[in-house]
Amino acid sequence: MDQELFDLITKAKRGDKSAFESLVERYKRHVYYQAVTMLNDTIEAEDVLQEAFIKAYFSLENLKSSYAFTSWLSRIVYNLCNDRIKKRDREKVVVSEWLDNKIENMGDSKLPIEQKQMQIDLYQAMKSLSPEHRSAIILREVHGYSYQDIAEIMGVPEGTVKSRIHHARLTLREELKKEG
Repeated sequence: MDQELFDLITKAKRGDKSAFESLVERYKRHVYYQAVTMLNDTIEAEDVLQEAFIKAYFSLENLKSSYAFTSWLSRIVYNLCNDRIKKRDREKVVVSEWLDNKIENMGDSKLPIEQKQMQIDLYQAMKSLSPEHRSAIILREVHGYSYQDIAEIMGVPEGTVKSRIHHARLTLREELKKEG
């Protein structure tokens, strides 16, 4: 570790905000690259980037050795990414179970057979969406939430919600074309 980096970390640990800002500038590409390779999602990687530095800032005093800063920061990123991956996996299971349940209960409805088949095709197509896209489209189209409400629920910017819904609709259209 070079002396400049050691000094920055030491100053940041003492509460020097400009020193911490310099650390952010120095390591933001490293953190982003680690997050995007783990998550395979640029938007989530940007969120992890911000979260990691916030977490690092508030727990910098717990860093035992300034020489371990890089590995300590990488561990924070790793843990944040793993938490997101676990959450993603849980969401997939819950939504998949919900979709399967909807499909199973279709036979009980009094809809004409064509409408039942269309609903089944739609639910099957929804399984092809990522959890983020699926959640956004369900909140919008099934529950009728506004873009702003969905942004608050999902903890993402409104533009991200609009983008996810747009991409979800395009994907659903393509999947339904395959079915038809």
